[in-house]
Order: sequence, then structure tokens, then C-alpha cells
Amino acid sequence: MKVSAVVCTYAMERYDVFSECVDSVLAQTYDPLEVVVVVDGNEAVFDRVREDYGDLEDVVLRCNDENQGISYSRTRGAEIATGDVVAFIDDDAVAEPDWIAELARVYEGTDAIAVGGHAKPDWVTEKPEFFPAEFYWLVGCDERGMGEHMDELRNTYGSNISFRRDVFLNVGGYDENTGRKGDRHIQAHEAPVCIRMANAYGKGVIYNKQAVVNHKLFDYRGEFRWLVFRSFWQGYSKRIMDLLLPEAAGDKNEYLKQLLLEFVPSRMASVARRPSLSKLKQFGAIFVFTAAVGFGYLYGLATTRRSDFEE
Repeated sequence: MKVSAVVCTYAMERYDVFSECVDSVLAQTYDPLEVVVVVDGNEAVFDRVREDYGDLEDVVLRCNDENQGISYSRTRGAEIATGDVVAFIDDDAVAEPDWIAELARVYEGTDAIAVGGHAKPDWVTEKPEFFPAEFYWLVGCDERGMGEHMDELRNTYGSNISFRRDVFLNVGGYDENTGRKGDRHIQAHEAPVCIRMANAYGKGVIYNKQAVVNHKLFDYRGEFRWLVFRSFWQGYSKRIMDLLLPEAAGDKNEYLKQLLLEFVPSRMASVARRPSLSKLKQFGAIFVFTAAVGFGYLYGLATTRRSDFEE
């Protein structure tokens, strides 16, 4: 079974991090493997990519004519890939050597149509003491309570997710109304494609925690203000997803229920047993981030309509 790993990038200032990502994919233990690199409308970056990787066997390069966003780029990468499975990794993540082998192992041993892995936080700076494990999803890493090994989930995160290529393309790939594009901060672009996949095929994403990528978290991702900003846009993004896929509108309630009925009480008990400043900060951050998500959703309710996304 051939696997195509797709890496998308766009900014020269991220090139060193991006190249570390590509090098980790090229060093995978699995074969046959194809690496597809999509540069999102930056000719200078593409020239450097072509110089560094253009002569390598089983490396396919593409440059978009203009900046189209991560969702467009990933779908185009899947279209030009030739593997049976297409795997996605963020350009600021580094894969463990057996990442692809672990993904492939699930496909070869089951009838899975999508497999995701563990997006492990790799703090480049010191981890802020206020940051709660329940909100790692804000920075594209697996949060507390995400799921158990080999559970079937709705989706894993974009830094570590794969699909049977024909299934991914049959459901239309990533929705271009979602995902990063320049200064646009709409997130949650894995969810719509996985919901369409579940509707069409009746299956979710198998969560193999042994398929590991280390997602780099730079200084700015540990800034409280940035995380509140991110939370707001996550709430806005959930409103967008509700418009694109109304049948998924109740999904956020399950996480909120788990957060408020399970995680918050357990944290309260922990603070009561052994109080500490870091525990209190994390407890407070949970409520601030949750409120920011709520405000973002309300902002989306007030400013967006279904017709905004109809051609």
C-alpha cells in the first residue's frame, strides 16, 4: 500500500521549521512513500523548495498561482498524489520515524477509511503554567479526554490525520470556506470533511496514539492574549461549521458537557486537596477560554448567514 504524505507551506520565515518537517517525513521507515509539497502562492519559497528537494525521488512539488489557503492546498496535494492513502502533517510538526508505518498498520489490519494519530505538544518555549490540558486543541494538539487508543473519533487534528485517498476525494476534500488563509482565522477544517465522510461511509477516524508527530509550539502560542483571541475565532469557526453542516451543530455540546460536568469538578477537587497557584491559574483559564469561545460563536451568529457560503 503506497502512502502519500502532504506538507503545505507558504512563508519564508517558517522555512527552517518546514524543512525539518519534510526531512522527518523523508526519514520515515515505511515504504512505498511519496512526499507531496504544496507551496501556497509564494514563488520565492517554491524556488528554495525546488532547490532543496526537487531532485529527490518520490518527491512531488506544486506551487499555487496565488495564496489559496490551507484547505485548498491540502486538497490539491491529495489530487496530485498517487498513493492509496494520503496523510497530512502541519509544516511546524516533526514526525516520529514510524509515523507513517503506524498509520499504514491500521489500514492494512482493518477496514478503516481514515486514521489519525497523536499530535504531541512540543513547547519550543517554556510551557505556561496557566495553560490547561483541556484546551490543547487551541494549539492543534490532543487535549485531555480526546479519546483512547484505537477509538473511532469524529476527527483528529490536521497535524496528524490520514484518509484513503479515494474516500477523501469522493467527499470533496477540505471545504475551502474553512482553514487558514492569510489573516483569516477560521479553524476546525478537519471536522467538515470527516462529517461528510461519516455521512457517506458510516465511519469515523481511528485514533492510533502510537502514530506520533511532535507539534512545535512557539512563544506566541503560550501568550494568554493570543489564546483568548484563538478561542474567540474557534467559537466563530464553530458557527461557520454549523452553517456548512447543520447536522453537526450539537457536537460542541458534548465537549462542553464533558468540560463542565467532568473536568471542572475534578479540577475543583484537586485544588481543594492541594491548592497551588498554577492550579488556580489553569482553573481560571478554563472559564476565560470557554467564555471567549462563546463570544466568538455569538459574533458568528450576528454576522454570518448560510447564503455567505453559497456560490
